[in-house]
Amino acid sequence: MIADLPLETNAVFQRARGTLDVSAVRAAGDITRLKNLRQQGSFRAIFPRPTNDSIEMVIINTAGGVTGGDQFSTTITAHERAKLSVTTQAAERIYRASNATAGTIKTKLTVEDGAQLYWLPQETILFDGARLRRKIDVELNENATFLMLEPLVFGRDASGEILRSGALTDRVSITSGGRPVYLDAITLDGDITATLERSALASGARAVANIVLVSPQAALLCDAVRALLPTTAGASLLSETTLVIRVLARDSFVLRQSILPILTHLTHATVPKNWRL
Repeated sequence: MIADLPLETNAVFQRARGTLDVSAVRAAGDITRLKNLRQQGSFRAIFPRPTNDSIEMVIINTAGGVTGGDQFSTTITAHERAKLSVTTQAAERIYRASNATAGTIKTKLTVEDGAQLYWLPQETILFDGARLRRKIDVELNENATFLMLEPLVFGRDASGEILRSGALTDRVSITSGGRPVYLDAITLDGDITATLERSALASGARAVANIVLVSPQAALLCDAVRALLPTTAGASLLSETTLVIRVLARDSFVLRQSILPILTHLTHATVPKNWRL
C-alpha cells in the first residue's frame, strides 16, 4: 500500500532572468557603431538596418512578459558623440504574481559628452494581480541629449479588465553633470482601479505616459509641444534644458494617438519603426 504524499505548499517556480549590456561609439565617417553587446537569459537585442547616422536598438523579452520573482536589467552607454535610439519589440506585459514577490526591472542609462540617447519603450501593461518594482537611473553629461518615454497601461480596456489587486513601485532618477534634474516616484498598492478613479490622480484614466527631454533645445521646443497636447496632458519646463510632459488617456489606443505626434516632433521624425507599425 502506498501512503498518501503531502501536498507541496511552498512550491518554487522557475523564474525568468534577463540581462542586457550595450554601448555605442562614434566611428569614422560620423557613423555610430556598437562597442559592446552582452545579452543573457531572456533578454535579446536586435538592430534594424539604420537609415541615418544613429543606431536603432530593439529589446526582446523572450519570456513573453514579467511575473513575480522575475529579474531583468539593462545597461546602455552612449559614448562621446554617439547616437542611439532604443525601443521594445512589443508592449511589456506584467502578469499576475503567484505571491507577494514582485518582478523587478532595473535600467541604467549613461549619455556622454555630445551623445544622444532616445529611450522609447512601448507600453508596459499591468494585469490584475501584477506586482512590479521598476527603477531607471540616468546619468547625463551636461552637453548630452536625452529623451525618455515611459507609457503605463492599467489593464486591457477592450477585455473589460479591472485591476482590483496588485502593486507598482516605479522610480526614475536623471542627473546631468552630477546634479539631479528629474526625480519621480509612483507607488500603487491594492485596488489600483479605484485609486485611478480619484480626480486628483487620474480621474479614471487607464493609460498614462511620462515624457522627459533633457537637451539644450528643450526651452525652444516647449511651445510647439504644448500645441500638440490633448486636453488631458500638460508640459512644463523644469529648467531651460529639461522639459517634462505628462499624458493621461482612457486607454492605450488613445494614448498612442496622443504621444506619437509629440515623439515625432521631439525626435525630428525619427521615431523607431516599431512605434509606427
